[in-house]
Amino acid sequence: MKILIAEDEAVSARVLKLLLENEGHEVVVAADGEAAWARYHDEPVRVIISDWTMPGLDGLQLCRKVREHACRDYTYFILLTGAYTGRENLRLAMQSGVDDFLSKPVDREVLSMRLSVAERILEYARQIRVLKELLPICMYCKRIRDDGDYWQQVENYIHAHTGSHFSHGICPDCFSREFPAKVVR
Repeated sequence: MKILIAEDEAVSARVLKLLLENEGHEVVVAADGEAAWARYHDEPVRVIISDWTMPGLDGLQLCRKVREHACRDYTYFILLTGAYTGRENLRLAMQSGVDDFLSKPVDREVLSMRLSVAERILEYARQIRVLKELLPICMYCKRIRDDGDYWQQVENYIHAHTGSHFSHGICPDCFSREFPAKVVR
């Protein structure tokens, strides 16, 4: 997996990067939350591991920005901290959209297990996205069913979901079938 690390402590960032690379991951490091947001905004990744306390944009603020960003694929967010491990802080982190929470110093085996869970959840999220992209369409009239079990014309469905407008025409095969040539003698 490609993983973005947001960590303002250079030594911690380097140790985490080496741990992840030894597990076979591609790692991108940002020195703070602002740099991490800029990198993520330019090229979204599937996993972010962020320190909670950083100057400027902290880990919770970064997570909120990621959650507000309209991205096609879900991003799994792990928050690291050396100090904020109480229940209220865990609750605050989860309310901000954090998926997982690890204490510093990071245990290599625990990190590996958490990333295995992240991979499984990201695969489920991908499968759900694929299923949501399938359009239930009537094989006879070609109307599409929406989430409210309402059947509507393809043009109306696409317009409602994308804003696209349509012009209509007729293809040569349908023209021949609908308007058969009359034989003149």
